Amino acid sequence: MTDIEIGRAKRARRAYSFDDIAIVPSRRTRDPEEVSTAWQIDAYRFEIPVVAAPMDSVMSPETAIAFGQFGGLGVLDLEGLWTRYEDPEPLLAEVAELQGMAATQRMQEIYAEPIKAELITARLRQMREAGVTVAGSLSPQRTKEFAKTVVDAGVDMFVIRGTTVSAEHVSSQAEPLNLKEFIYELDVPVIVGGCATYQGALHLMRTGAAGVLVGFGGGAAHTTRTVLGVAVPMASAVADVAAARRDYLDESGGRYVHVIADGSIGKSGDLAKAIACGADAVMVGSPLARADEAPGRGFHWGAEAWHSKLPRGQRVEFGTVGSMEEILFGPSRVSDGTMNLIGALRRSMATTGYTELKEFQRVGVVVH
Repeated sequence: MTDIEIGRAKRARRAYSFDDIAIVPSRRTRDPEEVSTAWQIDAYRFEIPVVAAPMDSVMSPETAIAFGQFGGLGVLDLEGLWTRYEDPEPLLAEVAELQGMAATQRMQEIYAEPIKAELITARLRQMREAGVTVAGSLSPQRTKEFAKTVVDAGVDMFVIRGTTVSAEHVSSQAEPLNLKEFIYELDVPVIVGGCATYQGALHLMRTGAAGVLVGFGGGAAHTTRTVLGVAVPMASAVADVAAARRDYLDESGGRYVHVIADGSIGKSGDLAKAIACGADAVMVGSPLARADEAPGRGFHWGAEAWHSKLPRGQRVEFGTVGSMEEILFGPSRVSDGTMNLIGALRRSMATTGYTELKEFQRVGVVVH
């Protein structure tokens, strides 16, 4: 691919977002009822290729259970309010009432409460007793501290999620997490990210991860681009990481690592485009934050919003559009792609003649 000259001393590669591309119909169409949206990671099969983002505005133990019963994978933030407070409901109500710039400072105060290992155990046990696949998320900085608690609590899937996660973190202040060693010693599959490049993804795949997250997450609520100057156009990032998956499959002699798009999935069309670019599944936050049952009460925020030293996120008001079931499966009462995500994916696959997600990864796309 030809680089573009930014100036005499700097060249850059052209990259594309989901808004820059469109899916191309093929010569064959199918009935939506013949389409399967199921996918499997490790020993776990899910009927829909959607992972609910570990964000307090989206996932509580109750909504993670409901999401699992609908066929998806709900991930609980194990550094969120549910593991800091016995009853976080009054605080969630307070966050929904905060005004303007005061929201960031008050959220920093609320999240300064220490994480309690016994609450991690209790929340994961609650999910396990409901019979759904149990998944919890920690940042790389907290993983070593609480990993044993999480595994002992019976988690099925361990998610290590940060703004960007590398397999070669260097620090002179503390011993960094050795991802390869850590994953090797665990008895549960690990999903790790975010990453945004072919090489970064390849290194994460070599750690033994079952899946990698592509992107920085929290796309609708983070301000990483304006605070750090860091951003990634997701269509190109997903396609690059899908290429790393293909090459690692050959390198490893057949080990398939799942690619999960994490960021900029706000509408049903984004979900379809992510899979068209090579993702096996997507991690979403903002679409589910619009559910009546969402803990955020129509507001949405991620861990970046309450960072103690450098907040790079914000609390965004989306309002609610319907139940979680309606957002996932319809019926939709709006025409903007915020409801019936799975129905729209089915129709997109049917319109282009594909019945399986892995086949749909081969669909043609155009830049427009």
